[in-house]
Amino acid sequence: MTSTEIQSHSIPKLANVEHWREVEKSFPPLKNDLLLRAAKGEETERAPVWVMRQAGRYLPEFLEVRKSHSFFECCQTPSIASALTLQPIDRYSLLDASIIFCDILVVPQAMGMTVLMEPSKGPVLPQPLLSPSDLDRLNKNVDVQKELGYLFEAITLTRKGLNGRVPLIGFCGAPWTLMAYMCEGGGSKTFERSKSWLYKYPEEAKQLLRRIADVCAELLVGQVLAGAQMLQVFDSWAGELTPYQYKEFALPPLIHISHKVKSILKSLDHPGVAITLFAKGANAPSTLRLISDPNVTGYDTLGLDWTVDPIEVREYVGKKVNLQGNFDPTVLYGGKEGIEKEIQRASTNWKKAGGGWIANLGHGITPNVKPEDMGWFLECVHKYSKRD
Repeated sequence: MTSTEIQSHSIPKLANVEHWREVEKSFPPLKNDLLLRAAKGEETERAPVWVMRQAGRYLPEFLEVRKSHSFFECCQTPSIASALTLQPIDRYSLLDASIIFCDILVVPQAMGMTVLMEPSKGPVLPQPLLSPSDLDRLNKNVDVQKELGYLFEAITLTRKGLNGRVPLIGFCGAPWTLMAYMCEGGGSKTFERSKSWLYKYPEEAKQLLRRIADVCAELLVGQVLAGAQMLQVFDSWAGELTPYQYKEFALPPLIHISHKVKSILKSLDHPGVAITLFAKGANAPSTLRLISDPNVTGYDTLGLDWTVDPIEVREYVGKKVNLQGNFDPTVLYGGKEGIEKEIQRASTNWKKAGGGWIANLGHGITPNVKPEDMGWFLECVHKYSKRD
């Protein structure tokens, strides 16, 4: 990617070598690099551990903040987003990573769609994309710095607030998952509207996915230049697609994201960061093989949900990709004895699987988890993930 092409991106303030180097100099040195070493494929002395949605509704301090601030107000106010990101790090000294507090649906917002967060329903997009003519309602040129600059500010604030304790992860939603929300108008059990696009309007669907991917890539670049030390792409609805649909529709924009991010960072003389793909439910052996080659996909780590065995996954994908996951989120309701037994059992499997391993849940932590059970989970991972 040429310098002229870089200048055409919507992140001119951040896409500047001198700027990001000065930002990086302002951060305290990193004291715990376990996550970053595992993401490079190193078999670390124990598995680094963090939890998806670790800054969230199971924490009383989070709920206290939410009493006086709406969800998207929290996402879009850098000081609040940073404070929420730091809450689990301040509470749990055994976490090995922090992930910025935000939401994947800020991308549809930046593209011109209204997104509401309703307490009883979750995310609601009141004017979904029902046919290709609705694409005209989307912003044709998204200025990522203007629309999503609050996230970059939050990341820089958080890096300073972390004081080098653990690395900071940036993220975005995957194009297919975001398209599903944009077409369904929210969550769905059947995905009738979004999947019908793949049959009725396949070319328009690919165009929409590519447009989303471009915004996602620039969002991720901005997060790295603002201070994110690793990235994750959440494909929460990957399991709703057939293996053919995943290969035909979901994977190409994912590859576009990773390649664009790495190309821009390389052109800026940035050392780059590892990128994780969490494709929940995309567990067919053919799909796992397809998404597991970093030389093809550009993703260094593959996040697994709790429905697969890491030993079997290693047989499918080999050791060319690092793995993250995949404890059952409901193990946190199992009581101290149940949690410990399951972490011991699953950790034994992970060590047998070999290769780089980042411990995590197979999806996000749920709201009714007791904070002390989360703490015990972390203690057990530290104990049982140690290499022999």
